[in-house]
Amino acid sequence: MASRLEPVRDPRTSRIFAGPIQVRGPDGPWEEVRAATARYGSALVHARMEDWLPADLTDPALPERLGPDYARFRRMRHPTVRARFVASRLMLKHTAGAVVGESPDDLELAYKLGGRPFLRGVEQLDISLSHTADLLVVGLTRRGWIGVDAELSDRQMIGLGTEPQMCTGHELAELARIAEDRRNGALVRLWTLKEAYSKAIGQGMRFRFTEFGFGPGEQQAQDVRLPDGSPGTGDEWSFHTAVLQQRYTVSVALYEAGFGESGDGLQGLRVADDLLAELLGGGGARP
Repeated sequence: MASRLEPVRDPRTSRIFAGPIQVRGPDGPWEEVRAATARYGSALVHARMEDWLPADLTDPALPERLGPDYARFRRMRHPTVRARFVASRLMLKHTAGAVVGESPDDLELAYKLGGRPFLRGVEQLDISLSHTADLLVVGLTRRGWIGVDAELSDRQMIGLGTEPQMCTGHELAELARIAEDRRNGALVRLWTLKEAYSKAIGQGMRFRFTEFGFGPGEQQAQDVRLPDGSPGTGDEWSFHTAVLQQRYTVSVALYEAGFGESGDGLQGLRVADDLLAELLGGGGARP
């Protein structure tokens, strides 16, 4: 069960993000996914890995189902990695196919620099993929860019000495004011938000987490913050976090490009010169 089953409204705007939808294999329910995307422009879809894992990974039909990804699958050796790779790609292709009205086998997944997936020839739909343990998550939008990230809610992060490598000074100060028993959960939430935002902007591992932040104590993040805690993005961006299956923290970063509206949607990234410089400069390696 998700922590938010109803659509989530961004408090700063009139935009609404649809609540998470669980699909239980190729049978969907796809009508809910199509309806959410049609009404809200975006959707967050999740599933259990076992619902998407073929019974036989040597099935002769698998090369056609995976397309170019099959060669990558063949090079993998770890059984869990292989299983998760197949299940996540099949789920992603079925989800996208349901939205665009195409057979999943007719869609080709490709990858941008840094590993961000996209649908070749289907530029109007932006997609993002995340998985952890038994959870698969797909985000998609027809309005701009999307990034999703999932993590076990009880993953130990506090006390490992990594906080200064993944948090801004402002975030560290905010975390210190949070009750100790809730601090680790707040840090997990920050991690997923930062991962989701990095995926949405296509920076992957090239954007240091200490160069941008969120409010650790907020129930719903409203914008990206600069290292000093001041706002770093505008209303083009919205962020949402939910707890799925009572054990996974999932965050979504959504950039609405204003398709069909006046103005250049790409200007949404130019909200702060120093933040943009960091984005374009690469910034260095992530911890």
